[in-house]
Amino acid sequence: MSFSAENTDLWNLILQLGIISTILLVANILRRKLPVIQKLLLPTAVLGGFLLLGIRLTGWVTIDTDLLEMLTYHGLAIGFIALSIRTARKEKLQNGVGLVGMKSGALIVSCYVMQGLAGLIISVLLGYTLMPDLFKAAGILLPMGYGQGPGQANNIGTVYEGLGFVGGRSFALSLAAAGFLSACVIGVIYLNFLARTGKIKRVKQNENEEIMDAGGIHVFQDPDEIPISQAVDKLTVQMALVLTVYLLTYGVTLGLTSIASSLGEGLANTVSSLLWGFNFIIGAMIAMLFRSAMFLLRKNKWMTHQYQNNYLLSRISGFFFDLMIIAGIASIDIKVLETLWLPFVLMAVTGAVLTFFYLRYVCKWLYPDYYFEGLLSMYGMMTGTISSGVLLLREVDPLFRTRASTNLLVGSGFAVLLGAPMLLQVGIAPNSTEMTWLTMGLLVVYMALMLLLMRGKRKKH
Repeated sequence: MSFSAENTDLWNLILQLGIISTILLVANILRRKLPVIQKLLLPTAVLGGFLLLGIRLTGWVTIDTDLLEMLTYHGLAIGFIALSIRTARKEKLQNGVGLVGMKSGALIVSCYVMQGLAGLIISVLLGYTLMPDLFKAAGILLPMGYGQGPGQANNIGTVYEGLGFVGGRSFALSLAAAGFLSACVIGVIYLNFLARTGKIKRVKQNENEEIMDAGGIHVFQDPDEIPISQAVDKLTVQMALVLTVYLLTYGVTLGLTSIASSLGEGLANTVSSLLWGFNFIIGAMIAMLFRSAMFLLRKNKWMTHQYQNNYLLSRISGFFFDLMIIAGIASIDIKVLETLWLPFVLMAVTGAVLTFFYLRYVCKWLYPDYYFEGLLSMYGMMTGTISSGVLLLREVDPLFRTRASTNLLVGSGFAVLLGAPMLLQVGIAPNSTEMTWLTMGLLVVYMALMLLLMRGKRKKH
């Protein structure tokens, strides 16, 4: 084998990762040194994504877009597996945290539904008027980009491309990028408005300080874990656990698609794309089963040590999520959007404004004792990611004294369960115009159910 630069297969991956890493470091420096960017609270990975996108479009450096797509796809799944394999803490959901968490989950899902309805109304109306060739189910990509972020936008956008939506992936990723800007621009403008009118007090927090993760303190090592000094590095063990689960995820997904293929070609075409598109959910479920199996092995004394380290697994998850975000934004194909600028602008603006006013209404009676903290954190998450929500929350509650931070985490867990039926609607919407209309009707019904769940008996805190 040649080890020279002429062997592009040998050096391409390293060079591309080096470029991404350099851009990420530059973005971090800009965020720390430029007051304007600091005030916008733009996450470093998002800023890095836009920088890398600009460099790719100028052609100054050759960027492998296929690799960026791969990183986006796998980063989402690996990040969720790393989170799901962590050991469960023993703390109980006391004093109504579980109830508020369930209602927060319903709020999150209702935001997905509301965004999906708004997006579908726009895409259907345009499809019947100004843009008859528009993919009528395109609107349901709005919650995939705004509510769930670049990873899910990338996956479902790619699935829709396979079903006939030309440029679906870049369209969905562009919505995700617009969502981050909405979280940072609208969120910060509203935050400053509240501060000027005296409704909240912004608390300056040193970014170098170690702050509690939403809801809990960092614990580097539990008592029964494998020792730090042993024959294999502890980080190596965590990566081995995560990648083993991802290998199992691949095998299970491959098996399910093979079963679908044996039942019929039509079913296979529909189910296969959804299974591979939602591989991160399959991975998270397998990770939880894997975690339960390891717990049983320890309970029965067949395994003497706890192999998971929650601190390192959280760091692995954060690394892959950051990688996913920067790669996803940088891989957007701007040329494709030239024919989709009208639905993109309409959905991006509608999603930002509608989500803001919807949360203003719901958070007022859902979080009466920490309304602004709940509103800012939820708006940041429902237009970006949970990190965007935490960034806005830290401006008014840096030590996470209110339950707003806990609601983001616990609510997201409940949202996975409550939002499962919506995933089916994402799958059936593009099959035909009739299915798109059916999806809109089902979303209306589901919205009503989520509102009823949130309006149930609640306690003041």
